[in-house]
Amino acid sequence: MSGRLEGKVAAITGGASGFGAGAARRFVREGANVVIGDIQIEAGQAVADELGDACVFIKCDVTIEDEVAALVDTAVSNFGQLDIMYNNAGVVGAVGPIATTPAEEWNKTMDIHVNGVFYGCKHAARVMTPRGTGSIVNMSSEAGISGGRGPHAYAAAKHAIIGITKNVAVELAQHNIRVNAISPTGMATAMVAALSGDMHDIKGTEERLAAESPLKGRPGRAEDVVNAALWLASDESGYTTGHTLTTDAGRTIGSDNVSVFNEYQPFIAEAGKRGMN
Repeated sequence: MSGRLEGKVAAITGGASGFGAGAARRFVREGANVVIGDIQIEAGQAVADELGDACVFIKCDVTIEDEVAALVDTAVSNFGQLDIMYNNAGVVGAVGPIATTPAEEWNKTMDIHVNGVFYGCKHAARVMTPRGTGSIVNMSSEAGISGGRGPHAYAAAKHAIIGITKNVAVELAQHNIRVNAISPTGMATAMVAALSGDMHDIKGTEERLAAESPLKGRPGRAEDVVNAALWLASDESGYTTGHTLTTDAGRTIGSDNVSVFNEYQPFIAEAGKRGMN
């Protein structure tokens, strides 16, 4: 299938690398025009140059509302409209025990994730509402669903993003604007590789994730998140709003606790002997 975004215009925050750059490439391949924003100017411009006339890059710090507004306005001025807003930008942020987490690092993490999504939703709604159509996709995480899946500030921010997604979806439904979120687990990306000390060791990260994955031998890859973003951005998900789509091999429903079922096997076998199954 191709042309799934034919004639559509997307804005992507954090579009210079990772999931954002992957989404930009895929969206263009599916027929969209794309504006990407990021604080990584050289990397962002390189992605835009690679994608040609269908992609424009502008510098965008998502903690600065005027820059997020400019990203949205650039989509409209360059391509005539905005159909898709992908609020993707994020960082790991403050790391460490709650008793020693600096308030400044906590606030910065929240600013990037929570305010960045707020500004993206706000300005996307500003231009989508008059047209009566649009799709907003927000990046959350498994840490926004289950405890113990990430640092404290990151988890708090990702929980907040799911709340924003649900509430804004209720408001904007009357304008035929859909608002959804994606909650991935750790994927074989540079950001996750960096947590193990080498951001370039994607292969090693993929092998480690494959060994840990509830889906035996299957690591999470960046394209899994890009595919989720594409579906939510496209008309294929036209009756879906307020939803959080997990791309986590079922970790947040407990599929990484499969050992408990193995522990039950002797009891199941005994029940079978007694005709209880």
